[in-house]
Amino acid sequence: MWSPSSPVTGLALTGLTNPTYTLTADVAPNQNGKQHAITTLGGTQTGVNSHSVANPFTASFFRPASFKQLGVANPVTGIVGSVPMNVFKLIVRKGVLPLAGQPRKPMMINIAMEVPAGADLADAVSIAAALSCVGGLVSAEIADIYDSIVTGVI
Repeated sequence: MWSPSSPVTGLALTGLTNPTYTLTADVAPNQNGKQHAITTLGGTQTGVNSHSVANPFTASFFRPASFKQLGVANPVTGIVGSVPMNVFKLIVRKGVLPLAGQPRKPMMINIAMEVPAGADLADAVSIAAALSCVGGLVSAEIADIYDSIVTGVI
């Protein structure tokens, strides 16, 4: 069950010192999601704004509208011919200024987790390992990801 603790401690980056983000429960865009608005900022984040209608700052988590089940294995080969995927998504929206004097536009960060049906029962530890790895990778590389987005150089 997605239920992030508040405040969330962010990672330090250029211009962000000890950043924290206070989450307030919000209404998700559909019934298959949960959403939080970032209503208060902590630490040093000069020029960053918390959530408003004109300047969104939200974090949403979505589950599949309907869960797919693993099909039956072929009686001769024992192989399941088609393995459907259950897709979960984490989406962060943050209003950004494309140019001084212009209206803000939402920046979208989408993380899609495509989990083969049945893996939740047959190999939950590998799901945990993949999530652990991606969390550590993003954490370790956040400054380089930021630099690549700002400079265009990978």
